[in-house]
Amino acid sequence: MVAGWFAGEGDGFRLLGTRCSACGSVFFPREDVRCRNPGCAGGELPEVALSRRGRVWSYTDSRYRPPSPYVTDPDLPWEPYALIAVELESERIVVLGQAAAGVTVADLTVGMEVELVLGVLHEDAETIWTTWHWRPTGVTQ
Repeated sequence: MVAGWFAGEGDGFRLLGTRCSACGSVFFPREDVRCRNPGCAGGELPEVALSRRGRVWSYTDSRYRPPSPYVTDPDLPWEPYALIAVELESERIVVLGQAAAGVTVADLTVGMEVELVLGVLHEDAETIWTTWHWRPTGVTQ
């Protein structure tokens, strides 16, 4: 888990970003130093919970094993997964993430509604690395 990027469980699971108090720009990953909007003189950057739903902006297959710091077991065969770029419902920013387990590119269409769910990036005997995943609405895990 990347500290400060997401929090909660179940229906309370949310991505965490920041919003500039001067111009209203929303940032994910979070921005804690200065507003990234070049037209803004800057303001406070309070943490905000981002929308749990959005629409598929784009998607693709990940057919290769990503390099470090992505965590995988090199002794296991690589399992491809779908990557989804989602335009968040309220913030209108695009956030990239993996599809939930069992969701493939064949299940996705541009414009379909998806929701944020807690996912497992990798686990071993000592640690479970959590992350966020996107799942089409109306689909249960």
